[in-house]
Amino acid sequence: MHDEFLCHVTAYGTCDGRRVGVPLGTYRAPTLALALWWLRDRASWIADRLDPQPDSPHLPRGALTPVADDAPDVPRVLRAWCADPVQQELVADELTEGRLVRIATSDDTTEYELLAESVDALRMQRAAPRLAVPVA
Repeated sequence: MHDEFLCHVTAYGTCDGRRVGVPLGTYRAPTLALALWWLRDRASWIADRLDPQPDSPHLPRGALTPVADDAPDVPRVLRAWCADPVQQELVADELTEGRLVRIATSDDTTEYELLAESVDALRMQRAAPRLAVPVA
């Protein structure tokens, strides 16, 4: 039943005391496999930009410095999620059941959020009759 999925990646931070979201990508996946692939690809993309390899040719020597051991490690969390088959199966099951999936991690300044949901589930929610409760 859930054959098409809408996927979003957003970074959230604070600007002038307000929470601001910056869209990092959207994809309408025609299959569950492509939705999962896209989420993993975007998680890896974020991790690689936050934590590039020190020997990358586009980085000048000494451009990267280590962070404190107790600093939040968004790239590690995202890479671990991508490599965990149990987590991938849980996401697949949730999406197959028509539920919204949210993967989020943050550091001191930014929250990174990956969302996916069934297009069919969204359509069914819009078509469902609204529950009206009288207010006295």
